[in-house]
Amino acid sequence: MDKLSFITLLLDFYGNLLTEKQRMIMSYHFEEDMSLSEISEELNISRQAVHDIIKRSEKILFQYEDDLKLVDKFLKQRQKLIEVKSILSAMKDDRITKAIDIIDELIEL
Repeated sequence: MDKLSFITLLLDFYGNLLTEKQRMIMSYHFEEDMSLSEISEELNISRQAVHDIIKRSEKILFQYEDDLKLVDKFLKQRQKLIEVKSILSAMKDDRITKAIDIIDELIEL
């Protein structure tokens, strides 16, 4: 998984643990793909301040993941669901089709 996708997942899981300003800047940068200059203009702060907040926030998010491992657990569970879906897809039965539909819903969460 690339860094951008991983940080976006970290924001989904731990973003509410950041300050409002950190959350906003991280969202602008990683979810809305705004440059540091665009963010600095939007928030009327220096480009360096934006850079520092992003780096500090990344460090905080990675530390939460190191401590709690929620994203790791989520990704492992998602992979197991994909494996179960693959096994069930080889079988044909209305109940199995329904189970596959439920698995698809869980994978997309």
